[in-house]
Amino acid sequence: MRPSPSEHSADVLVIGGGPAGAAAAAVLAERGRTVTVLEKSRHPRFHIGESLLPANLPIFERLGIAEQVRAVGLPKWGVEFHSPSHGHAQSFRFADSWRKDQPHSYEVRRSELDEILIRRAAQLGAQVLEGCRAREVELLPDGVRVEAERENGERIDYRARYLIDASGRDTFLASRLGTKRRNRRHNSCAIYAHFAGAWRHEDPLRAGDISIFWFEHGWFWYIPLADGVTSVGAVVWPYYLKRRSRPLPEYFLETIALCPPLAKRLEHAQLVTGVEATGNYAYRCARAAGRRFLLTGDAYTFIDPVFSSGVYFAMMTGCAAAETLDECLRAGKRRARGFRRFERISRHGPKSFSWFIYRMTHPAMRDLFMAPRNVLRMKEALLSLLAGDIYGTTPIWPSLRAFRLVYYINMLAQPRRSLQALRARVRNIRPVEPERAATGG
Repeated sequence: MRPSPSEHSADVLVIGGGPAGAAAAAVLAERGRTVTVLEKSRHPRFHIGESLLPANLPIFERLGIAEQVRAVGLPKWGVEFHSPSHGHAQSFRFADSWRKDQPHSYEVRRSELDEILIRRAAQLGAQVLEGCRAREVELLPDGVRVEAERENGERIDYRARYLIDASGRDTFLASRLGTKRRNRRHNSCAIYAHFAGAWRHEDPLRAGDISIFWFEHGWFWYIPLADGVTSVGAVVWPYYLKRRSRPLPEYFLETIALCPPLAKRLEHAQLVTGVEATGNYAYRCARAAGRRFLLTGDAYTFIDPVFSSGVYFAMMTGCAAAETLDECLRAGKRRARGFRRFERISRHGPKSFSWFIYRMTHPAMRDLFMAPRNVLRMKEALLSLLAGDIYGTTPIWPSLRAFRLVYYINMLAQPRRSLQALRARVRNIRPVEPERAATGG
């Protein structure tokens, strides 16, 4: 017979101790709110998503961890795209974006970054429970009740006035409410691992650049880390991962061989982690806010990671959720307005990136990325988008609309090629039984 859970209370309960949950907890604790974080794992723990945006840096400053992140990060000054149909690489510098005051970011091991964030939340006064998994949730008229389970089987009953779901791709609350939806406009899977001994650029201002390699079945990321290890992943169409008949490590190496420029960088490298895979890569939830809850980061939506936006969206929405609930706890009558504002913030980020993400494999988009021009400041605006400068007052939107127009003109100029690409995309994003493999076997 299961023992009765012990009961605890807080102003805000946060499910998940990744970047979204830790940022939310830190802001709330700093403002004097009682906040508890339930994290199913223990830090440090492995996670992908190692490439950060320049827009992350002001958030690190705000949370008081900028120097700690600097100590574990490899400076990232730009991004490099490799296209097999163009036969060359194209490099972009963040310093060439509209604003010149955020010229770089970092590549980081997520195990290190996430631990810095969660320890900071605890230092500011948040109660952090690691090895504690949320099991059940009940939404009440005046708050929420969550039943959690520790590693030793002990059950804990938490009551809080508000809940922040920062559970990432577990989508704890949306899965239980039935509000999670597959993104019908995009669909992809990923295979990834870490390598030692991979090629590094000799120029220190380029050694930390993320590289993107297009290939027949999708694209690769190549992320150098400060300790000499390189994160490599293939984001592929679902059919490609579904058809594998060999062990995952072997299949991953065969996939890398399909991209000669990437394979050359790894010819003297060795795998130092297991190869992992995940499917069902693109989704979103019907809403980001309910009467007593807010969804942050991947608990609300996830899109293709080609622009490295995941950690930024997580931390941005985590901080916004904390500010929203702090205001609600001060003046409950403002809740509806605050929740509407949070919903707009949550939708704005993915919406700003998704138009470009959906078209990244189209030849017309590749043409523009591989031969960039700054007519009407389109290149500067695009780089600002890539840097995450989308929530401020930087006037990039007219130039981005001009970029879209040029894209459509480029499509119409080569109708046969464009039609073939559109038909291929329709085939490629068809859903198949998702593969959520953990290791090669």
